[in-house]
Amino acid sequence: MVADGNTPAPPERLWRNPEPKRNYDVVIVGAGGHGLATAYYLARNHGLTDIAVVERGWLAGGNMARNTTIIRSNYLLDASAALYDHALRLWEELHEELDYEFHFSQRGVLNLAHTEQEVRDARRRAFANELNGVDAEWLTPDEISEVCPILNTSNLRYPVLGATYQRRAGIAKHDLVAWGLARKCDEMGVDFIQNREVTGFVTDGDRVTGVRTDSGDIGAGRVGLAAAGRTTLLTDTLGVRLPLQSHPLQAMATEILEPVHPCVVMSNHVHVYTSQAHKGELVLGAGVDTHNGYAQRGSVHVIENQLAAAVELFPVFARAHLLRTWAGTVDVTPDASPIIGPTPYENLFVNCGWGTGGFKATPGAGWVFAHTIATGEPHPLNEPYGMERFTSGALIDEHGAAAVAH
Repeated sequence: MVADGNTPAPPERLWRNPEPKRNYDVVIVGAGGHGLATAYYLARNHGLTDIAVVERGWLAGGNMARNTTIIRSNYLLDASAALYDHALRLWEELHEELDYEFHFSQRGVLNLAHTEQEVRDARRRAFANELNGVDAEWLTPDEISEVCPILNTSNLRYPVLGATYQRRAGIAKHDLVAWGLARKCDEMGVDFIQNREVTGFVTDGDRVTGVRTDSGDIGAGRVGLAAAGRTTLLTDTLGVRLPLQSHPLQAMATEILEPVHPCVVMSNHVHVYTSQAHKGELVLGAGVDTHNGYAQRGSVHVIENQLAAAVELFPVFARAHLLRTWAGTVDVTPDASPIIGPTPYENLFVNCGWGTGGFKATPGAGWVFAHTIATGEPHPLNEPYGMERFTSGALIDEHGAAAVAH
Protein backbone atom coordinates (compact mmCIF):
# COMPACT_ATOMS: atom_id res chain seq x y z
CA MET A 1 0.00 0.00 0.00
CA VAL A 2 1.31 3.44 -0.91
CA ALA A 3 0.92 5.97 1.89
CA ASP A 4 -1.23 9.04 1.27
CA GLY A 5 -0.98 12.32 3.14
CA ASN A 6 -2.61 10.99 6.29
CA THR A 7 -1.67 7.30 6.26
CA PRO A 8 1.81 6.26 7.38
CA ALA A 9 3.65 3.78 5.17
CA PRO A 10 3.29 0.28 6.65
CA PRO A 11 6.33 -1.45 8.11
CA GLU A 12 8.13 -4.04 6.01
CA ARG A 13 6.45 -6.89 7.92
CA LEU A 14 3.11 -6.77 9.69
CA TRP A 15 2.88 -10.34 11.04
CA ARG A 16 4.54 -13.75 10.85
CA ASN A 17 3.18 -16.57 8.75
CA PRO A 18 4.27 -19.61 10.83
CA GLU A 19 3.63 -23.31 10.53
CA PRO A 20 1.09 -24.34 13.19
CA LYS A 21 2.14 -26.04 16.40
CA ARG A 22 0.49 -29.31 17.38
CA ASN A 23 -1.45 -27.74 20.27
CA TYR A 24 -2.61 -24.31 21.45
CA ASP A 25 -4.42 -23.06 24.50
CA VAL A 26 -6.98 -21.40 22.21
CA VAL A 27 -7.78 -21.84 18.52
CA ILE A 28 -9.94 -19.19 16.87
CA VAL A 29 -11.54 -20.12 13.56
CA GLY A 30 -11.75 -17.10 11.27
CA ALA A 31 -9.22 -14.27 10.81
CA GLY A 32 -11.77 -11.54 10.13
CA GLY A 33 -12.34 -8.55 12.35
CA HIS A 34 -13.99 -10.50 15.16
CA GLY A 35 -11.40 -13.28 15.15
CA LEU A 36 -8.57 -10.75 15.23
CA ALA A 37 -10.21 -8.65 17.95
CA THR A 38 -10.89 -11.76 20.04
CA ALA A 39 -7.25 -12.82 19.82
CA TYR A 40 -6.14 -9.30 20.68
CA TYR A 41 -8.31 -9.03 23.79
CA LEU A 42 -7.49 -12.58 24.91
CA ALA A 43 -3.86 -11.49 25.00
CA ARG A 44 -4.42 -7.94 26.26
CA ASN A 45 -7.12 -8.54 28.88
CA HIS A 46 -6.54 -12.15 29.91
CA GLY A 47 -2.84 -12.81 29.33
CA LEU A 48 -3.48 -15.68 26.92
CA THR A 49 -0.98 -15.63 24.05
CA ASP A 50 -0.73 -19.32 23.06
CA ILE A 51 -3.35 -18.70 20.37
CA ALA A 52 -3.75 -19.75 16.75
CA VAL A 53 -6.13 -17.91 14.44
CA VAL A 54 -6.91 -20.29 11.57
CA GLU A 55 -8.24 -18.85 8.30
CA ARG A 56 -9.44 -20.71 5.21
CA GLY A 57 -8.27 -17.89 2.94
CA TRP A 58 -6.10 -14.90 3.70
CA LEU A 59 -6.25 -12.70 6.76
CA ALA A 60 -9.25 -10.33 6.66
CA GLY A 61 -10.19 -11.49 3.17
CA GLY A 62 -13.84 -12.25 3.95
CA ASN A 63 -16.50 -9.87 5.25
CA MET A 64 -13.85 -7.68 6.88
CA ALA A 65 -12.75 -6.63 3.40
CA ARG A 66 -16.28 -6.44 1.98
CA ASN A 67 -18.31 -4.25 4.32
CA THR A 68 -19.21 -0.57 4.02
CA THR A 69 -17.35 0.40 7.24
CA ILE A 70 -20.21 2.20 9.06
CA ILE A 71 -19.82 2.45 12.84
CA ARG A 72 -22.72 3.46 15.10
CA SER A 73 -24.41 2.42 18.34
CA ASN A 74 -27.94 3.87 18.08
CA TYR A 75 -29.79 0.57 18.54
CA LEU A 76 -33.20 0.42 20.18
CA LEU A 77 -33.08 -2.24 22.88
CA ASP A 78 -31.09 -2.08 26.11
CA ALA A 79 -28.89 -5.10 25.37
CA SER A 80 -28.05 -3.90 21.87
CA ALA A 81 -27.34 -0.31 22.87
CA ALA A 82 -25.04 -1.46 25.67
CA LEU A 83 -23.01 -3.81 23.46
CA TYR A 84 -22.69 -1.49 20.45
CA ASP A 85 -21.92 1.58 22.55
CA HIS A 86 -19.22 -0.37 24.38
CA ALA A 87 -17.78 -1.10 20.92
CA LEU A 88 -18.01 2.57 19.93
CA ARG A 89 -16.14 3.66 23.06
CA LEU A 90 -13.41 1.15 22.23
CA TRP A 91 -13.25 2.45 18.64
CA GLU A 92 -12.59 5.93 20.00
CA GLU A 93 -9.35 4.78 21.63
CA LEU A 94 -8.30 1.83 19.49
CA HIS A 95 -6.05 3.56 16.96
CA GLU A 96 -3.89 4.98 19.74
CA GLU A 97 -3.86 1.65 21.58
CA LEU A 98 -2.76 -0.20 18.44
CA ASP A 99 -0.41 2.62 17.43
CA TYR A 100 -1.85 2.28 13.94
CA GLU A 101 -3.90 4.86 12.04
CA PHE A 102 -7.07 3.46 10.46
CA HIS A 103 -8.96 6.69 9.75
CA PHE A 104 -11.77 6.46 12.27
CA SER A 105 -13.84 9.47 11.25
CA GLN A 106 -16.69 10.44 13.59
CA ARG A 107 -18.62 12.36 10.96
CA GLY A 108 -22.09 11.38 12.20
CA VAL A 109 -24.87 9.13 10.90
CA LEU A 110 -28.32 10.28 9.77
CA ASN A 111 -31.15 7.71 9.77
CA LEU A 112 -33.92 9.22 7.66
CA ALA A 113 -37.66 8.96 8.32
CA HIS A 114 -40.00 9.24 5.32
CA THR A 115 -43.40 8.29 6.80
CA GLU A 116 -45.33 9.15 9.93
CA GLN A 117 -44.77 5.62 11.24
CA GLU A 118 -41.04 5.93 10.65
CA VAL A 119 -41.08 9.26 12.50
CA ARG A 120 -42.73 7.60 15.52
CA ASP A 121 -40.32 4.68 15.43
CA ALA A 122 -37.25 6.88 14.99
CA ARG A 123 -38.20 9.27 17.79
CA ARG A 124 -38.87 6.30 20.06
CA ARG A 125 -35.39 4.96 19.27
CA ALA A 126 -33.80 8.36 19.91
CA PHE A 127 -35.54 8.62 23.30
CA ALA A 128 -34.48 5.06 24.17
CA ASN A 129 -30.89 5.92 23.23
CA GLU A 130 -30.94 8.95 25.51
CA LEU A 131 -32.20 6.82 28.40
CA ASN A 132 -29.32 4.38 27.79
CA GLY A 133 -26.70 7.13 27.66
CA VAL A 134 -26.21 6.83 23.89
CA ASP A 135 -25.96 10.15 22.04
CA ALA A 136 -29.00 10.71 19.82
CA GLU A 137 -30.83 13.69 18.38
CA TRP A 138 -34.01 14.18 16.39
CA LEU A 139 -33.55 16.59 13.47
CA THR A 140 -36.15 18.43 11.41
CA PRO A 141 -35.77 18.62 7.60
CA ASP A 142 -34.21 22.09 7.88
CA GLU A 143 -31.71 20.82 10.46
CA ILE A 144 -30.93 17.83 8.22
CA SER A 145 -30.10 20.22 5.38
CA GLU A 146 -27.62 22.00 7.62
CA VAL A 147 -25.87 18.72 8.39
CA CYS A 148 -25.96 17.37 4.81
CA PRO A 149 -26.68 20.15 2.28
CA ILE A 150 -26.53 17.85 -0.78
CA LEU A 151 -29.40 15.65 0.49
CA ASN A 152 -32.71 16.08 -1.34
CA THR A 153 -35.27 16.29 1.46
CA SER A 154 -38.44 17.47 -0.31
CA ASN A 155 -38.47 16.95 -4.08
CA LEU A 156 -38.80 13.17 -4.05
CA ARG A 157 -41.50 10.52 -3.91
CA TYR A 158 -41.13 10.03 -0.14
CA PRO A 159 -40.11 13.40 1.35
CA VAL A 160 -37.78 13.38 4.33
CA LEU A 161 -39.84 14.17 7.45
CA GLY A 162 -36.94 14.05 9.91
CA ALA A 163 -33.99 11.95 10.99
CA THR A 164 -32.16 10.63 14.00
CA TYR A 165 -28.57 11.83 14.22
CA GLN A 166 -25.71 10.24 16.11
CA ARG A 167 -22.73 12.59 16.04
CA ARG A 168 -20.22 10.08 17.47
CA ALA A 169 -20.89 7.59 14.69
CA GLY A 170 -18.86 7.42 11.50
CA ILE A 171 -16.61 5.21 9.39
CA ALA A 172 -13.14 3.63 9.47
CA LYS A 173 -10.88 2.01 6.88
CA HIS A 174 -11.50 -1.69 7.34
CA ASP A 175 -8.27 -3.16 5.95
CA LEU A 176 -6.17 -0.89 8.15
CA VAL A 177 -8.22 -1.96 11.19
CA ALA A 178 -7.42 -5.59 10.41
CA TRP A 179 -3.73 -4.91 9.84
CA GLY A 180 -3.45 -2.93 13.07
CA LEU A 181 -5.05 -5.70 15.12
CA ALA A 182 -2.99 -8.43 13.41
CA ARG A 183 0.24 -6.51 13.88
CA LYS A 184 -0.37 -6.08 17.61
CA CYS A 185 -1.46 -9.72 18.02
CA ASP A 186 1.72 -10.87 16.29
CA GLU A 187 3.81 -8.78 18.67
CA MET A 188 2.15 -10.61 21.58
CA GLY A 189 2.90 -14.06 20.09
CA VAL A 190 -0.38 -14.99 18.38
CA ASP A 191 0.03 -17.30 15.33
CA PHE A 192 -1.94 -16.66 12.14
CA ILE A 193 -2.45 -19.82 10.09
CA GLN A 194 -3.67 -18.72 6.66
CA ASN A 195 -4.95 -20.80 3.73
CA ARG A 196 -5.93 -23.68 6.00
CA GLU A 197 -9.61 -24.60 6.19
CA VAL A 198 -11.13 -25.99 9.37
CA THR A 199 -13.42 -28.86 8.37
CA GLY A 200 -14.53 -30.21 11.75
CA PHE A 201 -13.54 -30.91 15.32
CA VAL A 202 -11.58 -33.38 17.40
CA THR A 203 -13.83 -34.49 20.26
CA ASP A 204 -13.70 -36.59 23.39
CA GLY A 205 -17.30 -37.35 24.24
CA ASP A 206 -19.11 -34.02 24.49
CA ARG A 207 -15.84 -32.10 24.82
CA VAL A 208 -14.00 -30.44 21.92
CA THR A 209 -10.23 -30.98 22.09
CA GLY A 210 -9.11 -29.55 18.76
CA VAL A 211 -9.97 -28.75 15.16
CA ARG A 212 -9.61 -30.80 12.00
CA THR A 213 -8.19 -28.94 9.03
CA ASP A 214 -7.50 -29.83 5.41
CA SER A 215 -3.83 -30.20 6.42
CA GLY A 216 -4.14 -32.09 9.71
CA ASP A 217 -5.46 -31.72 13.24
CA ILE A 218 -4.58 -28.94 15.68
CA GLY A 219 -5.15 -29.54 19.37
CA ALA A 220 -6.84 -26.83 21.44
CA GLY A 221 -7.81 -26.24 25.02
CA ARG A 222 -10.68 -24.08 23.80
CA VAL A 223 -12.09 -23.25 20.35
CA GLY A 224 -13.83 -20.03 19.36
CA LEU A 225 -15.78 -19.87 16.10
CA ALA A 226 -15.73 -16.44 14.41
CA ALA A 227 -16.54 -17.66 10.93
CA ALA A 228 -19.79 -15.73 10.26
CA GLY A 229 -22.25 -17.70 8.12
CA ARG A 230 -19.87 -20.62 7.67
CA THR A 231 -20.18 -21.31 11.39
CA THR A 232 -23.13 -23.60 10.67
CA LEU A 233 -21.05 -25.76 8.32
CA LEU A 234 -18.88 -26.56 11.32
CA THR A 235 -21.47 -26.85 14.07
CA ASP A 236 -23.56 -29.12 11.85
CA THR A 237 -20.76 -31.70 12.04
CA LEU A 238 -21.49 -31.93 15.78
CA GLY A 239 -25.26 -32.01 15.37
CA VAL A 240 -25.56 -28.48 16.81
CA ARG A 241 -28.09 -26.53 14.73
CA LEU A 242 -27.88 -22.75 14.76
CA PRO A 243 -30.75 -20.54 13.52
CA LEU A 244 -28.72 -18.75 10.83
CA GLN A 245 -29.43 -17.84 7.22
CA SER A 246 -26.71 -16.45 4.97
CA HIS A 247 -27.33 -14.02 2.14
CA PRO A 248 -25.15 -12.03 -0.27
CA LEU A 249 -25.07 -8.32 0.62
CA GLN A 250 -23.85 -6.02 -2.15
CA ALA A 251 -21.97 -2.76 -1.98
CA MET A 252 -20.41 -0.51 -4.57
CA ALA A 253 -18.02 2.40 -4.99
CA THR A 254 -17.61 5.24 -7.44
CA GLU A 255 -14.60 7.02 -8.85
CA ILE A 256 -12.65 9.29 -6.50
CA LEU A 257 -14.37 12.65 -6.05
CA GLU A 258 -13.65 15.86 -4.18
CA PRO A 259 -15.09 15.92 -0.63
CA VAL A 260 -18.82 16.49 -1.03
CA HIS A 261 -20.64 14.10 1.33
CA PRO A 262 -20.09 15.18 4.96
CA CYS A 263 -21.71 12.32 6.90
CA VAL A 264 -23.30 8.88 6.58
CA VAL A 265 -26.92 8.81 5.38
CA MET A 266 -29.17 5.77 5.78
CA SER A 267 -32.72 5.41 4.45
CA ASN A 268 -34.75 2.29 5.15
CA HIS A 269 -37.69 3.47 3.09
CA VAL A 270 -36.00 4.66 -0.09
CA HIS A 271 -33.56 1.84 0.63
CA VAL A 272 -29.94 2.90 0.40
CA TYR A 273 -27.09 4.04 2.62
CA THR A 274 -24.20 6.23 1.49
CA SER A 275 -20.94 7.70 2.71
CA GLN A 276 -17.74 9.04 1.21
CA ALA A 277 -14.51 7.19 1.91
CA HIS A 278 -11.45 9.07 3.09
CA LYS A 279 -9.87 8.95 -0.40
CA GLY A 280 -13.03 10.28 -2.02
CA GLU A 281 -15.02 7.31 -3.35
CA LEU A 282 -18.75 7.30 -2.71
CA VAL A 283 -19.63 4.00 -0.99
CA LEU A 284 -23.20 2.72 -1.33
CA GLY A 285 -25.12 -0.26 -0.03
CA ALA A 286 -28.71 -1.45 0.44
CA GLY A 287 -30.59 -4.69 1.04
CA VAL A 288 -29.58 -8.32 0.82
CA ASP A 289 -30.23 -10.62 -2.10
CA THR A 290 -33.14 -12.76 -0.96
CA HIS A 291 -31.63 -16.11 -1.88
CA ASN A 292 -29.48 -18.02 0.60
CA GLY A 293 -25.85 -18.73 -0.18
CA TYR A 294 -22.21 -17.84 0.32
CA ALA A 295 -21.64 -16.13 -3.04
CA GLN A 296 -19.57 -12.96 -3.03
CA ARG A 297 -21.45 -11.56 -6.01
CA GLY A 298 -25.06 -10.42 -6.08
CA SER A 299 -27.91 -9.76 -8.51
CA VAL A 300 -28.04 -6.94 -11.04
CA HIS A 301 -31.53 -5.79 -10.07
CA VAL A 302 -30.32 -5.07 -6.52
CA ILE A 303 -27.60 -2.81 -7.92
CA GLU A 304 -30.12 -1.04 -10.14
CA ASN A 305 -32.56 -0.43 -7.29
CA GLN A 306 -29.99 0.99 -4.89
CA LEU A 307 -28.49 3.27 -7.52
CA ALA A 308 -31.98 4.62 -8.29
CA ALA A 309 -32.52 5.22 -4.56
CA ALA A 310 -29.15 6.97 -4.23
CA VAL A 311 -29.84 9.33 -7.13
CA GLU A 312 -33.31 10.11 -5.76
CA LEU A 313 -31.84 11.18 -2.42
CA PHE A 314 -28.71 12.74 -3.93
CA PRO A 315 -29.37 14.16 -7.44
CA VAL A 316 -25.80 15.49 -7.40
CA PHE A 317 -24.59 11.87 -7.65
CA ALA A 318 -26.30 11.30 -11.01
CA ARG A 319 -23.14 11.87 -13.06
CA ALA A 320 -20.77 9.95 -10.82
CA HIS A 321 -19.24 6.86 -12.42
CA LEU A 322 -19.67 3.51 -10.71
CA LEU A 323 -16.32 1.69 -10.75
CA ARG A 324 -16.86 -1.55 -8.87
CA THR A 325 -19.38 -3.69 -7.03
CA TRP A 326 -18.89 -6.59 -4.67
CA ALA A 327 -20.74 -8.64 -2.09
CA GLY A 328 -20.09 -10.07 1.32
CA THR A 329 -22.05 -12.75 3.14
CA VAL A 330 -24.32 -11.71 5.99
CA ASP A 331 -25.44 -14.33 8.49
CA VAL A 332 -28.80 -13.38 9.97
CA THR A 333 -30.69 -14.77 12.97
CA PRO A 334 -34.49 -14.65 13.40
CA ASP A 335 -34.24 -11.59 15.70
CA ALA A 336 -31.46 -9.77 13.77
CA SER A 337 -29.12 -10.03 16.77
CA PRO A 338 -25.95 -12.10 17.16
CA ILE A 339 -25.26 -15.34 18.99
CA ILE A 340 -22.28 -15.06 21.37
CA GLY A 341 -21.61 -17.71 23.93
CA PRO A 342 -20.94 -21.36 24.80
CA THR A 343 -22.39 -24.33 22.96
CA PRO A 344 -23.63 -27.72 24.21
CA TYR A 345 -20.07 -28.97 23.64
CA GLU A 346 -17.58 -28.15 26.36
CA ASN A 347 -14.74 -25.82 25.25
CA LEU A 348 -16.55 -24.74 22.06
CA PHE A 349 -17.84 -21.16 21.76
CA VAL A 350 -19.61 -19.32 18.93
CA ASN A 351 -19.76 -15.72 17.77
CA CYS A 352 -22.00 -15.40 14.72
CA GLY A 353 -25.28 -14.03 13.36
CA TRP A 354 -24.24 -10.37 13.27
CA GLY A 355 -25.99 -9.59 9.98
CA THR A 356 -24.91 -6.11 8.95
CA GLY A 357 -23.70 -5.20 12.45
CA GLY A 358 -20.43 -7.07 12.43
CA PHE A 359 -17.90 -4.40 11.49
CA LYS A 360 -19.26 -1.72 13.78
CA ALA A 361 -19.14 -4.17 16.69
CA THR A 362 -15.59 -5.41 16.01
CA PRO A 363 -13.78 -4.32 19.20
CA GLY A 364 -16.82 -4.84 21.43
CA ALA A 365 -17.46 -8.31 20.03
CA GLY A 366 -13.81 -9.22 20.49
CA TRP A 367 -13.85 -7.93 24.07
CA VAL A 368 -16.87 -9.98 25.20
CA PHE A 369 -16.02 -13.09 23.17
CA ALA A 370 -12.50 -13.10 24.61
CA HIS A 371 -13.98 -12.90 28.10
CA THR A 372 -16.36 -15.79 27.33
CA ILE A 373 -13.56 -18.01 25.99
CA ALA A 374 -11.11 -17.13 28.78
CA THR A 375 -13.52 -17.60 31.67
CA GLY A 376 -16.00 -20.08 30.22
CA GLU A 377 -18.83 -17.72 31.19
CA PRO A 378 -20.51 -14.92 29.21
CA HIS A 379 -19.55 -11.33 29.85
CA PRO A 380 -22.52 -9.32 31.22
CA LEU A 381 -22.78 -7.55 27.86
CA ASN A 382 -23.21 -10.75 25.86
CA GLU A 383 -25.13 -12.78 28.42
CA PRO A 384 -28.48 -11.99 26.69
CA TYR A 385 -27.07 -13.24 23.36
CA GLY A 386 -26.89 -16.97 24.06
CA MET A 387 -28.52 -19.45 21.70
CA GLU A 388 -30.97 -20.51 24.41
CA ARG A 389 -33.02 -17.35 23.80
CA PHE A 390 -34.52 -18.98 20.72
CA THR A 391 -36.16 -21.60 22.91
CA SER A 392 -36.93 -19.38 25.92
CA GLY A 393 -38.46 -16.62 23.77
CA ALA A 394 -36.21 -13.88 25.22
CA LEU A 395 -35.46 -12.49 21.77
CA ILE A 396 -33.56 -9.24 21.09
CA ASP A 397 -35.56 -8.10 18.08
CA GLU A 398 -33.56 -5.39 16.30
CA HIS A 399 -34.97 -5.61 12.80
CA GLY A 400 -35.87 -1.92 12.79
CA ALA A 401 -32.67 -0.48 14.24
CA ALA A 402 -30.51 -2.96 12.35
CA ALA A 403 -31.14 -0.70 9.35
CA VAL A 404 -31.44 -1.04 5.61
CA ALA A 405 -30.26 -4.56 4.93
CA HIS A 406 -32.56 -6.48 7.31
